[in-house]
Amino acid sequence: MAWFLGLGITGVVLLALSLVFDGLLEGVFDGVLDGVLEGWLSLPVVAGFVAMTGFGGAIALGSGWTGPAGAAGIGAVAGVGAGWLTYRFGRALMRDQTADTPRTDDLLGTSGKVVTAIPADGYGEVLLRLAGQPLKCAARSTVPLARGAEVWVEAVPTGTSVVVRPVDR
Repeated sequence: MAWFLGLGITGVVLLALSLVFDGLLEGVFDGVLDGVLEGWLSLPVVAGFVAMTGFGGAIALGSGWTGPAGAAGIGAVAGVGAGWLTYRFGRALMRDQTADTPRTDDLLGTSGKVVTAIPADGYGEVLLRLAGQPLKCAARSTVPLARGAEVWVEAVPTGTSVVVRPVDR
């Protein structure tokens, strides 16, 4: 029983260490096993396997279902299952991609409101929405625009300034 509990505790310790040293095993075999064990030889997968092998064997042995050899087999099956689940969960997390980061070019064609009056061929400020978030930019226009006027973005010369025109209604 002590061997199985020792394996289980070792697996939990490995799992805790994987928070700090994840990628260590992949770096040790750098390039040697490319494509063969892709992702299977990661510290969380190995830790899950070792922990479940130990705790599964301890449960089987402690319940009296089987002897040490049977408990080792049951623990190994449980360990393979935990390793597989850890691998699949890790792959799902790695594929989870967020949306693209908004760029300044995404401002082209958006509408907004003037918050600081824009003189003819001078600068003022407009409030725009980029990816649902308010964004205040310096703005130029060929015609003067009063505060509160609706505008369209025609060009984005820099990341913090835009060229606008009034909205025709």
